[in-house]
Amino acid sequence: MGAGRTAGRGVPENFFVIGITTTVPVEVLFAAGRRPVDLNNIFVASPEAAAMVAFAERAGIPSSVCAWTRGLYGAVHHLGLKEVVGVVSGDCSHTLALCEILESEGVKIHRFVYPPSRRAGDLERELRRFAESLGTTLAAAEAVKPALDAIRSLAGELFRLADGGGVASGDLFAGLLNTSDFFGDPDKCRRKLEAILVKAKTSPETVRPSVRLVSAGVPAILSDLWDVFERLGARFVDHETPRQYALLHGIGRGLTETYLGYTYPYDVFSRIEDVRTMAGVRSAVGLVHYVQSFCHRLMHDRLWRERIHLPILTVEADRPGRVDERTSTRMEAFMERLSV
Repeated sequence: MGAGRTAGRGVPENFFVIGITTTVPVEVLFAAGRRPVDLNNIFVASPEAAAMVAFAERAGIPSSVCAWTRGLYGAVHHLGLKEVVGVVSGDCSHTLALCEILESEGVKIHRFVYPPSRRAGDLERELRRFAESLGTTLAAAEAVKPALDAIRSLAGELFRLADGGGVASGDLFAGLLNTSDFFGDPDKCRRKLEAILVKAKTSPETVRPSVRLVSAGVPAILSDLWDVFERLGARFVDHETPRQYALLHGIGRGLTETYLGYTYPYDVFSRIEDVRTMAGVRSAVGLVHYVQSFCHRLMHDRLWRERIHLPILTVEADRPGRVDERTSTRMEAFMERLSV
C-alpha cells in the first residue's frame, strides 16, 4: 500500500455522518451519535482526487491554497456532507477560512481548538465545550474511549512489529492512520488492523535487510512514496504523524491527558524532540521530511534540519499523484548516500 492515507474507503450510510478536517477527539463524536469520516482519507484515496481539487478551484478556492485544503472542500461536496468539524487552531492555517466558506454554503460547522497554551485546564474546558456543542458530555466521551483504545492497542502491536522491520512501510502508515476516524466504524477498523497484522506475521517477503528510516511532516499526498522508497531498499520504522494520530501514548488514559500528549497540533519543537527520540530508539539512519506546497509548515523545514542530527531528505509535492521523475532521482541519491 502506498502513501495514500487509506484505500477502499466508503462513507457509512448514516444520516449522522460528520466530516473532520484532521484528528479530533473522536470519542466525543461517537458519544454524540456521529460517525466521523476523515476528509483527508476520503480525498487522497479517491480516484476522483484530482477532480475534487479542480471542483474547488472552479468554486473560487485559489490555486495558491494548499491542495489538501482544496481537496477537503471538494470532498465535502463530493460526499454531500451536511456537518463538519474544523480544527481552527492547531492544524492548517486555512481551516478557519474553509469553515467559513462551507458555513456560507449551508454546512453545519463545529469548531475545535487545540489550546496554544497546552495547559490541561484549557484543553479540558475546550473538550467540555466541544461535547456540549454536539449534544453530549465529556463523561459520555470518556466512557467511549476504552473500546477505541482496544483498537489502538492493535495499532500499537503493529508499531512494535515495525521495529523489527517486518511491517511494510505503507502498511505501517495506513494501519496507524486509519485510527484518525476508525472509518466511522470501529469494528471495520479493527478488522483492517487485524488483517495487516496477519500479513506482517505471515508474509516472509516483508522481512528483509533494509535501510531504516523515519518520516515526519504532514501526511504525504503522493500515492506511492513509501513503495518507491522500499524498492530502493528502505524500510520505515516510524511515521511521526500517523503514530501521533493513533494516540498510542494515551491508551488507558483520560481524554485530557491523551490529547495533551498529542504533539502534532502544538509547537514544532515538541514534535522535533519526539521524532529525534524515536529515531534514536529505532536506530534510524535517515529522516524523510514531507512538506506540502503552499503549507505554512514548510517554514519549519529549517528547524528540523538544525535539530535532527541525521541525513534528511525533504520531499515536497503539490497535487495528488505518483512520485515524479525529479523526486525519484533525489530519493535515489539520498539512498545512495545512506548506503555508502
